Amino acid sequence: MTLARQALAVGKKDLTIEVRAHRSTGAAVPFAGTVLLSFGLALGPGRALLQEAAPGLLWLAVLFGSVLAFRQGYRIEAEDDATEGLVIAPIDKAAVFLGKAVAVAIELLALESIVLVISSALFGLSFGEEPFVLVAALVLGTIGLSAIGSLFGVLAESPRAGEGLLPLLVLPLATPVLLAGVRATAAAAGEPGVHAGSWLGLLAAFDISFLSIGTLVYEHLLEEQ
Repeated sequence: MTLARQALAVGKKDLTIEVRAHRSTGAAVPFAGTVLLSFGLALGPGRALLQEAAPGLLWLAVLFGSVLAFRQGYRIEAEDDATEGLVIAPIDKAAVFLGKAVAVAIELLALESIVLVISSALFGLSFGEEPFVLVAALVLGTIGLSAIGSLFGVLAESPRAGEGLLPLLVLPLATPVLLAGVRATAAAAGEPGVHAGSWLGLLAAFDISFLSIGTLVYEHLLEEQ
């Protein structure tokens, strides 16, 4: 079986579990909505200010919701002692990483579609004069976040890891995704003086880097569990 087929099999397994249990999206969607409401209330009722801050609020909600989704995704396997099965399974461990990244990316895209609707309703976030730029920013940002979460999520389930390990690992590393995603979204919304091309390029470079790193080191991280 090729690497691609192994990765698709792992991704299909994770998505099947999520569809049946709704553990990741069921927790991440309310949390992301709460983040949006909290930041919106903190900024106050000024419509112009909320519209200006909408791209940043969107990506903050996605980022915080994704951390919760990463943790929930690995916790299911830890509860059932299935992590050991991944270690001894006769498949390429890079395929496990890529499959989990694919599954998480699909879950995050579902989360982002809901967050987009909420952001549009609450803050007047424009879907943009360049909607394809917005879609590209979300897809590229999702791939980067999924790579980070799939790589370090396995560490969070180690018996030696504390509850706060995953956010401490993910949030600093996700800063380039947050920054580039916000600027590209602002460009898509028509903010003057902001050009999306370089920010989309940064997101693409980030994705390639972390996907490459993950395929190389994931086996070692998994064997440490």
